[in-house]
Amino acid sequence: MKMLNPHKTRLERRIVGSTNRWRLPQEPFFGDLLALPQMCQALGIDIEETLKNSDRLRIPKIWKIFTENLKDKASQNGEADVTLECLGFKWELHQPQLFQSETLTKLYLAALTRGVTSPRREMDCVTRHHPLWPGKIQEPSPVKRMIISLKINDPAVTRVAFATALKNLYLKDVEMNVEEVLGVLASAHALQFSRLFQRCVATMMNGLRPSTLKNFYLAGNRYKEEQLTTACEKWLEMNLVPLMGTQIHLRHVPQELLQKVLKSPRLFTFSEFHLLKTLLMWAYLQLNSKIQAIPIHETMLTFFNSFPKKCCFLDRDVGQSWLPLFLCLRLHSITSRKDLEELRHINFFPESWLIRVTANHYHALESGGDMVHLKDLTTQAVRFGLLFNQEYTIHSKMISIYGFFFEIKGVKHDTTSYSFYMQRMRHTDLESPSTICEHSAISLKSERLVKYEIRAQTLVDGRWQEFSTNQITQKFGLVQPCCKSHALKIQTVGIPIYASFAFIFPLS
Repeated sequence: MKMLNPHKTRLERRIVGSTNRWRLPQEPFFGDLLALPQMCQALGIDIEETLKNSDRLRIPKIWKIFTENLKDKASQNGEADVTLECLGFKWELHQPQLFQSETLTKLYLAALTRGVTSPRREMDCVTRHHPLWPGKIQEPSPVKRMIISLKINDPAVTRVAFATALKNLYLKDVEMNVEEVLGVLASAHALQFSRLFQRCVATMMNGLRPSTLKNFYLAGNRYKEEQLTTACEKWLEMNLVPLMGTQIHLRHVPQELLQKVLKSPRLFTFSEFHLLKTLLMWAYLQLNSKIQAIPIHETMLTFFNSFPKKCCFLDRDVGQSWLPLFLCLRLHSITSRKDLEELRHINFFPESWLIRVTANHYHALESGGDMVHLKDLTTQAVRFGLLFNQEYTIHSKMISIYGFFFEIKGVKHDTTSYSFYMQRMRHTDLESPSTICEHSAISLKSERLVKYEIRAQTLVDGRWQEFSTNQITQKFGLVQPCCKSHALKIQTVGIPIYASFAFIFPLS
């Protein structure tokens, strides 16, 4: 049974300022009841109904009703009726446009409430045609100019950007280029102008490139725009190695963003050694701030090799702060003797890391390729990639690991149809077997158990499309059809296509 409350809600008596007037319970109204009839007249609402439904007088309700009336009844003579003082300038605005900005709306209504100008006089001008005022003058009279002030502390808000933001109050499609969008975004945030803010976000997401990545990512964090920060992360996952790694703008990638991307299972790279070289280049650029062009690989290696040999670079004070980045690398995926010798030569990694990698390679070779130390395909797999561009109809690459040889391949069937797969090859079937096998082991095992996943990603109309075979475990032989993996078949108009091949050799 529902219990009834014996204490009914009733009016309270409360001291307000220097007067003693009746107040409604729970303080729904921000002023006293002496001004209530005047406010109700200005808003065009019935005072009897208001007293019965006090919720109508809560501030958000007042703003909603008042702004709707002002939009409908604003002066039609074309003259500005609000002056905004901001950034050392005076900007003339009109009420219907001003109310698109939450910040300006609050400033305007607060000014009315405080009586910066006479509220009664101001509201009378707006409500002269209201049906509750049949005796009023029928000809509209000019609304008295209201002056409001806005202080902005955001250094990204410039006068030009702010002027563009205010222009968008009047026009929906003001031209805006990528170079000025950051300031306009900051201005839209200060004005709480949601339509313009979202348009800026869309422009920034479509304008991601090496030169804009850093500022757009930091803006996304500053204004808590998760959609923008996620777009920056996704863009860098695909372009860190093939694009960013070849440009001086790599220097500006924030360490926090870089670490997120390195941990992502969607990260694209041609091979683990390509990713390692990109990360070494980032470190080199942090230490050589005056360099204005990407140096050749040998120059970078010489620089790191110039440090004293008493300890490796990552054990030094400067290297310790970057240790989390290099821990994200899968050094076990680097199997080339030449590449491993290069790592030892530059004395960058702790000796214990390289010894562990070498020991794992030795045990894998001894056990016929079984990667005993690898369990999780998502975080530990050996990674290779193909960047399938517009000019390709067939694109492939040969890889070798622990004596097994595979071809990773992409085929274009028509304008929107593609397939990606990997197949095992005999070392005698290679086009240049002497080149690939010169320093490589050769396995004669007729079958090799492989756990793999093939992924493809491409950008279409600002959205990333993702395709995957999911994880598959399969025995690869040396003859058709068991030498070929499942094919990832996709339909897309996006180009380029980032195709990734990840695999491990489980216990067979």
